[in-house]
This record gives sequence, C-alpha cells and structure tokens, in this order.
Amino acid sequence: MPTELTWRKAIEKVLQDAEGAMHYKDIADEIVSRGLRVNVGATPPATVSANLTTSIAKDGEKSPFQKVGRGEYILRNKGKGSAKAKQATSATPLVEQDSEDQYDIISSFGMFWRRDFVDWNSSPKLLGMQQIGTEPVDFYGQVGIYLLYDGREIIYVGRSTDRPLGKRLYEHTADRLSTRWDRFSWFGLLPVSEKGRLGMLPESYIANKIVPALEAILIEALEPRQNRKRGDDLSAVEYLQKEDPEIDRKKKKVLLESALSKV
Repeated sequence: MPTELTWRKAIEKVLQDAEGAMHYKDIADEIVSRGLRVNVGATPPATVSANLTTSIAKDGEKSPFQKVGRGEYILRNKGKGSAKAKQATSATPLVEQDSEDQYDIISSFGMFWRRDFVDWNSSPKLLGMQQIGTEPVDFYGQVGIYLLYDGREIIYVGRSTDRPLGKRLYEHTADRLSTRWDRFSWFGLLPVSEKGRLGMLPESYIANKIVPALEAILIEALEPRQNRKRGDDLSAVEYLQKEDPEIDRKKKKVLLESALSKV
C-alpha cells in the first residue's frame, strides 16, 4: 500500500494537474476526493491554507507556490507566463491571511440541520463535517446565534452565550417550542482547530469586520430574493451535519428486541 502524500506534496500534485490558479478550498476538495491523503483532519481547507501561507512566508520566491489572488494559488513555475501571476507580482503585496474575514468573526456554521439526527440529552452531540471524508466536529460547546425552523419557516431566533449551543437547543426540546421545530441553523464564534476542537472566544473583534459578518449571517439565514449571492463571508466554513451514531445504535437495539420478542 503506497504511503500517503504529505500535505505539501498533495498540494503540489493538485496544482501541477490544474489548468490554472485554484482557491485553497478547491485544492482541499481535490485532495480529499482524489484520496491523496487518508488522514485529512477536521478542517482540510484551513490546513491547506496554512501550508501554503507558511511556505510562502518562510521560503519567499524559493517556495513552489505563488499567491495570485484572494485565496488563489498557482505553482510558481507554471505561473510565470500567466496574467494573474504577473499582476500579483507587480501589485502591492497581498496580505497573507487566507483564513479570510469569516474566520475572524464567524468561525463555523450549519444550515438546516435535522433535529432527528441528534440524540437529545443534557449534553447532545452536534456533529458536523466540513466535507465528506473529514473527521466530525462536535459543536455542542459552540456559542453564537441559532434559528429554529418549522419546515423552512423561521419560528425562533436565539443566542448561546452563557450556555453552549447544545444545551440551548436541548432546552427547546422541552419548552413551549418543543413540538414546533424540526430543523435548526447555527452560526458559531469559537474557532475550530485542525484536530476538530473548539477554541476560546477572542477578547475583541475588529469593528470593520463585524458588519460584513452580520450581513453574511442575514443573507445566509433569510435568503432574500434580491440578493444574488450567498453570504460570502460564510462560504468557507459551512459544516454538513452528521447523524449521531448513537441514534443508529438505538434503532438496531429496538429492532433486535422486537425480533427477540416474537421468537
């Protein structure tokens, strides 16, 4: 069995095969879908971004990578003749911060997650994956804003600050809203590490990044018809819901007990 590529070699492989520059999120998607790495962690795009920016910052022009736009990269030896690469070289140096604005305010979010995918108890697991094949992250301890839906209609908007997201949602399974919601969305502030652990809440935020983040939340949550695009400042951090394995275990247990009772 061949040894899996390092992150750097996997990135080089994807960019070598690409026709032009690629966004680091697309590079991560290619690495996962092509199986260039088996162990991809919980946040492949963040890992790819970190490898690219570290290589450029450390090695400068000796780095095999060149940044040609916001979040876009190309192999230096392939980009010499490209218009984007020439423009990037002659222009004011690009800020090496590929985490982009959404990571500065909203670290992660989930849209229209199913209530029945969660095993509800006082400490429920809210499992999400940044993309298929990545390690799931438990967002029980996340803080931020959440919405409850009846179908696609928003019936409640709440916040989790003094109590974590999982706790607040659990409370809504037993309060006046208990029978009225079947899905939920959430927007979290705590950063997610490469190992899938939630970090600490930043002490402060830069004011000019708060407004774009608020706008992005409203666009993503409300989906207004006149907005032609989604909340751009959230596009890189959406997590897909993963059903809690405990639910499947309980279903199998019930089936087994039912079958045994008929013997």
